[in-house]
Amino acid sequence: MSKSELNKLTIKQAIEKLNNKEITSVELTAACLARIKSVNGKINACLTVCEEQALVEAKKADEIRQAGQGQAMSLLGIPYLAKDNIMTKNIKTTAGSKILENYIACYDAVIIKKLKQAGAVLLGKTNMDEFAHGSSTENSAFGTTHNPWDLSCVPGGSSGGSAAAVATDMCLFALGTDTGGSIRHPAGFCGITGLKPTYGRSSRFGLISMTSSTDVPGPLTKTVEDAMLVLQVIEGVDKNDATTVEITPSTPLCQGENLKGLTVGLPKEYFIEGIEKGVKQAIEQAIEEFKKLGVRFVEVSLPHTKYGVPVYYIITPSEISSNLARFDGIKYGLSVMDEKNHIHSLFDIYAKSRGKGFGPEAKRRIMLGTYALSAGYYDAYYIQAQKVRTKIKQEMDKVLGQVNCLLTPTAPHVAFKIGSKSADPLKMYLEDIFVTGASLSGLPAISIPCGFDHSLPVGLQLIGKKFDEAMLFRIGHNYQTATEWHLKRAKSFY
Repeated sequence: MSKSELNKLTIKQAIEKLNNKEITSVELTAACLARIKSVNGKINACLTVCEEQALVEAKKADEIRQAGQGQAMSLLGIPYLAKDNIMTKNIKTTAGSKILENYIACYDAVIIKKLKQAGAVLLGKTNMDEFAHGSSTENSAFGTTHNPWDLSCVPGGSSGGSAAAVATDMCLFALGTDTGGSIRHPAGFCGITGLKPTYGRSSRFGLISMTSSTDVPGPLTKTVEDAMLVLQVIEGVDKNDATTVEITPSTPLCQGENLKGLTVGLPKEYFIEGIEKGVKQAIEQAIEEFKKLGVRFVEVSLPHTKYGVPVYYIITPSEISSNLARFDGIKYGLSVMDEKNHIHSLFDIYAKSRGKGFGPEAKRRIMLGTYALSAGYYDAYYIQAQKVRTKIKQEMDKVLGQVNCLLTPTAPHVAFKIGSKSADPLKMYLEDIFVTGASLSGLPAISIPCGFDHSLPVGLQLIGKKFDEAMLFRIGHNYQTATEWHLKRAKSFY
């Protein structure tokens, strides 16, 4: 492999080569930066690139390794990208919104701190739906991200920039956030691995909040094994986030751990009319492959699944309307003076800057949430939605008590054309139909590639018991060892 192709390596492969002194972190980082320069103009995955800083960090990583230190730094010299709603000190953090266009974070999110301590090298920040509101990365104030498999299609969302970047080898891994599918959905559309950890496994401190009761940061990677390596770094209790839990750290994959004797549930509500024929065929082929590996499948039922999307789109806008109240257009980036240096009244500043700063989807969700929380509607909508959410969680926990995990499609279809759903918010909200259940229940879930339909990737979702990411890693890793779907890349970029 030439130095210019080092960006194609997985985390595991790169670590082995770095430890064997076959390559340097500077070479690895330079290859990723060159790749970004080469393809980002077509894809628009990266909003900020920290070239100089990344090379400095890579050089430092090489010096640490050369000195025989850094044994405890598990990602020493590994270059990555971070979704732009994750705080990065002295680097722009826009959340894909005009209202934060000039905001430079003054501290690192806890997961960024942990990656620094592990020696990872930050390359820059990735595009996203504004404030993570969307399933297509069309809602970014800084332009749409394109799917590398077909530039006329969306990459999924809201972590579409991170997914497209990993799918084109701009980095070795990327960070995303998953509130109602925002890691898994774009991972499925772009043909990569995307993990939503259990709610409370990794700290939310330093994330720009969307829906605080379901937000979870997690990795988008080239393989399941790489997702495990990143989770081992970013997981853990954090005093700044009361929802994090003291748990047993993720254990490394046992190479000899096969799938014989495992039982996987197939929820009949996830295999419904409306799934595209090619997606259904890819999932069925994956199931047959799992059977060859020793997995036993049983049909299970989750009847409250049909309420997942409506419940999610009452709870989420409600929490959004509260969380976005802090963005008044004054504190974060927008000037209080007009082009003629005239200072306006506080009311004018507030009204005009918020109107200018927030995009249509953010405004829509703020209004929906404010309505749902208003007097006379709070009990009828928000409280009722929380009751149904509890039912969904109880139902999933009960079914998962009978099987090792659940298997579903990540989405009912492959990536759709840019602009084809932007005029119909309801169609866009239905993109989350198979991914909201795990989010509302706080369960871990992973999307892995399992085939193609119309030359676009199909994603397979595994949903596990609370804090049982190890089972998802075991099942997903064995599948990727037996198949090659995760190795496929869009030919037009190679």
